[in-house]
Amino acid sequence: MLEIELKVAVPALDPVRDQLNARNAEHKGIVHEHDIYYNAPHRDFGRTDEALRVRYTNDRAVITYKGAKIRNTGLKAREELNNAVESGQVFERMLDRLGFTKTAEVNKWRENYRLGSAMISLDSVEELGTFVEIEIMAEDERPDATIQILDTAKEIGVEGEPILASYLELLLAKRSAARS
Repeated sequence: MLEIELKVAVPALDPVRDQLNARNAEHKGIVHEHDIYYNAPHRDFGRTDEALRVRYTNDRAVITYKGAKIRNTGLKAREELNNAVESGQVFERMLDRLGFTKTAEVNKWRENYRLGSAMISLDSVEELGTFVEIEIMAEDERPDATIQILDTAKEIGVEGEPILASYLELLLAKRSAARS
């Protein structure tokens, strides 16, 4: 599947939440996501623009592979493959035994909504701030998905420059700048 998304930093989540509620968006709940990112021993995911993540949410663990970003949509689009595992800790030990190394951990509190075919996430990301993500999953690059995402953003009052970097990339850049 291809994940097509718009991510925008926002000063506050309440105005967007109010717009979603006014449009009767379906509230899907609030979750804490603890993401642990890994790098491969045979290639540098930072260079290939890939990601391998173990995500812990409540009592679930999901492994995610994200392919390199496709930059011709105007938004962020990339292949995303997910697989639930019985034990995230066991999978992490397997990665360690195979020579994978932890890159970083990202913690966020995510409030999810559905409006039409779009998923909207109101994110509070530790060390980074507040963001809104509007995403559509598609089988391939669909120009209509980009238009639909931008229309949804306008409808719920989300404005700003699209952020093409992942939360991991933003966090690593912030930490690198702090060390400089």
